[in-house]
Amino acid sequence: MSTWDDDKPMLNIGVVAQLLEVHPETLRIWEKNNLIHPARKNKQRLYSNNDLKRLKFIHNLINVKGLNIAGVQQVLAMYSCWKTKSCQDSQIRNKSQVVNKSKPCWKEEESYCIVIQDQADLCNNCKYYKNSYETTD
Repeated sequence: MSTWDDDKPMLNIGVVAQLLEVHPETLRIWEKNNLIHPARKNKQRLYSNNDLKRLKFIHNLINVKGLNIAGVQQVLAMYSCWKTKSCQDSQIRNKSQVVNKSKPCWKEEESYCIVIQDQADLCNNCKYYKNSYETTD
C-alpha cells in the first residue's frame, strides 16, 4: 500500500472553490497574481492537499486579516518554504522550540515558524552574504 502524497494534484477547481466557499474565479485571480500554482492536466487545474492548505492560508489573510492581494504577496514573500514540497520548520510542534507567534505556519495549524537563535547562522547561510566575500580584488 502506498503512502499519502500531499503534493499529488487531485482536486479540480470546482471542488476546491466549494471547500473554501469562494467562487472559482477567485482562485483564478489568485493564480493570475502568482499566489498559487496548481498543476494542470489537459488544461484543467488540479490542486493538491498542500495547495488547499496554501489556499486556506491565503483565504485567511484576505478575509480575516483584511489584506489585499499586494499585501498577501508581501506576506508570502517572507515564507521561504511557500513553494517547496517539504518545510522542516512546519513539522516542529515541540514546546521547547522558540517560535515566532507573528508568523503562523501556512501548512500546519497551531504551528509557527521557528525563531533563529543566532542571527549569524542566518547570515552565514545567506547566498548574498557569501557572494559579498567571494569577490576578487
